[in-house]
Amino acid sequence: MLKDMFKKTSSQSKKMLDSAQIPDGLFQKCVKCNEILYAEDVVSNYYTCPNCGSYFRITPRERLSMVLDKGSFIEWSTEYPISDPLSFPGYKQKLEHVKTVTNLDEAVITGVGTINGTDVAIGVMSSDFLMGSMGKVVGEKITGLIERATEQRLPLIIFCCSGGARMQEGIVSLMQMAKTSQALKKHDEAGLLYVPVLTDPTTGGVMASFAMLGDVILAEPGALIGFAGPRVIEQTIGQKLPEGFQRAEFLLEHGFIDKIVKRSKLKQTLSILIKS
Repeated sequence: MLKDMFKKTSSQSKKMLDSAQIPDGLFQKCVKCNEILYAEDVVSNYYTCPNCGSYFRITPRERLSMVLDKGSFIEWSTEYPISDPLSFPGYKQKLEHVKTVTNLDEAVITGVGTINGTDVAIGVMSSDFLMGSMGKVVGEKITGLIERATEQRLPLIIFCCSGGARMQEGIVSLMQMAKTSQALKKHDEAGLLYVPVLTDPTTGGVMASFAMLGDVILAEPGALIGFAGPRVIEQTIGQKLPEGFQRAEFLLEHGFIDKIVKRSKLKQTLSILIKS
């Protein structure tokens, strides 16, 4: 009943937002076209804007529900103490706060599940947790995921989303680049498949390590992918960058990634890859 009452056109929705109290979560606003959208329409459209097609950032749990068979996911590596090697001022308090707000232990969830009945090791990074930055715990969890995938001879999928290395942990954070890359080398030597899926944004130390070491590298449409951001590069070289520089479409054209896949086709595409 309530759902039908609020199932309105976009213009009607805007008027209602101005004139009435609307239950939380009933509508969402697209940050690209500024359209007010019915939340269920966004969800049914794979968290993309029905008006302009732009992608909403989504949580790891939402991502897992989109690509894994229902009820198949078993989480790994859930107990890690907080890492604060530099005793960085206010860092522990910030971590505790973000944990409470996001209901996540860290910026990545790892585990095992099935895609159309085929077992797969999977990791999903979260932009909500300190912009998916990689510190010691993130590196440990991803390394553990890769090592267990190798031991159990499982194909591996990692959804990458990160602002890069976590500066509050200094060199300990940067070490995770080598650690994850070494684990992936052993996974590759075992003859196993690794597919990273690059989402918006995938940058910094994550992009410079496990995000770009896949056998097949997929990306979502429009994802920002690069080491340093476009504004930093422009300020450094003093030149204007090409239109769409570091977006998934630009990288596909220049051979850095293998395929751009819409969310609606992602489960099907991954299923084909892990079964081939």
